[in-house]
Amino acid sequence: MKISLHVWRQSSRDDRGGMKEYQLDDISPEMSFLEMMDCLNEQLTQNGEEPVAFDHDCREGVCGMCSMVINGEAHGPKAETTTCQLYMRHFEDGAQIYIEPWRSSAFPVIKDLVVDRSAFDRIIQAGGFISNHSGPKPEPNSIPIEPEIAEQALDAATCIGCGACVAACPNGSAMLFTAAKASHLGLLPQGQTERYSRAKTMVNQMEEEGFGSCRNYAECEAQCPKGISIAFIGQLNSDYLKASLVEPVDRRGEMHSQ
Repeated sequence: MKISLHVWRQSSRDDRGGMKEYQLDDISPEMSFLEMMDCLNEQLTQNGEEPVAFDHDCREGVCGMCSMVINGEAHGPKAETTTCQLYMRHFEDGAQIYIEPWRSSAFPVIKDLVVDRSAFDRIIQAGGFISNHSGPKPEPNSIPIEPEIAEQALDAATCIGCGACVAACPNGSAMLFTAAKASHLGLLPQGQTERYSRAKTMVNQMEEEGFGSCRNYAECEAQCPKGISIAFIGQLNSDYLKASLVEPVDRRGEMHSQ
């Protein structure tokens, strides 16, 4: 395969950046997209040029590091697929491929295609945990959970925190990520202690980080590599509303004023 790559190059946070075109020949259709990027960097290195910086780790669709907007779509044209699991056979010979980083003020570009997604870490730190003392591991069947609820929690827990939802949303909202991380805990008995305070603190942190508001465009669901449903956003909104209307209760059951 012969392909033309138009890659966003930006040397630092303060650099204006821009697209640069490269030509690649003899690309195997069986290569993954990241393997193709490796070939590009080998070619650039051999020519004495700076290789393209891009994020990657597991290359198995698990870690969420491979964040690229490919031809205007987060992770590329194949539904429910991470960039590392996208293969060159999904493109035609002679294709023009445009590659950009996630576009969000909350995800500042570090270099080329690498963005700073530490805002997600701070949202998790705000409430993505449970405080119940775990102690010895309980017998699995000692806490009865409806199978449908367990399945919903597992669906939410498949979120890999890649940020495609933010990149796809016209408003740059992180609601799908926040909803998934809050819901997979809030649906289970172990997560009930902080269920409502969790929703409030995580949403407040999301807004503090500068993410946009959700307008139910559903682009996040359409381009999520794990196919997470926007129904979780509805659940988060419900929990947030309850948390806003009721005085918080601490773990000792004592009411305290806001």
